[in-house]
Amino acid sequence: MSDSDLFKLYTPRILALAAAIPHLGTLAAPQGEGRRRAPLCGSVVSAQVVLQGGRIAEFAQDVRACALGQASAAILGGAIIGRDLAELERGREALAAMLRAGGPVPETPFQGYEVLQPARDFANRHESILLAFDAAIAALQAASA
Repeated sequence: MSDSDLFKLYTPRILALAAAIPHLGTLAAPQGEGRRRAPLCGSVVSAQVVLQGGRIAEFAQDVRACALGQASAAILGGAIIGRDLAELERGREALAAMLRAGGPVPETPFQGYEVLQPARDFANRHESILLAFDAAIAALQAASA
C-alpha cells in the first residue's frame, strides 16, 4: 500500500471517529454478549446489550481494531440505542453491499458509514469494518435467545 493509498484511506474524519468511540466499556448486567474477531488482521470487537421490548436500551463495546474498525464501531455506537435485530441486520447488509459491491451508503440511522466509502478498494479491511455490526448482532441474538 503506497503512502497516497494510506492518505486516501485514513482520512482525518476516519481518524477522528476512531478516537471518539461511544459506549466503550462493559455493562453491569448485560442480557446478551457477542464477540467477533477478524482472522486476517486480528481485530476484535466485543459487545454487550440490555434489551427493552426487543430494542437495545443499553449498549457497551470493547474495540481492539484498526482505525477503520474503530471508526465503524464509533458510527454504530452513535446509532445503536433503540435499534432492534432486523434494523441491525439490514444495516450490516447495506454496509457490506456498499463495501463489496459499490452499493449505496446505508440508510438512516447508519448513513454515517459514508465516511468509509474509500475502504471499498481495500477488501482486506472489510471484515474489520463489519466487526462492530457482527458483535452487536451476536449480542442481540444472545439476549433474545
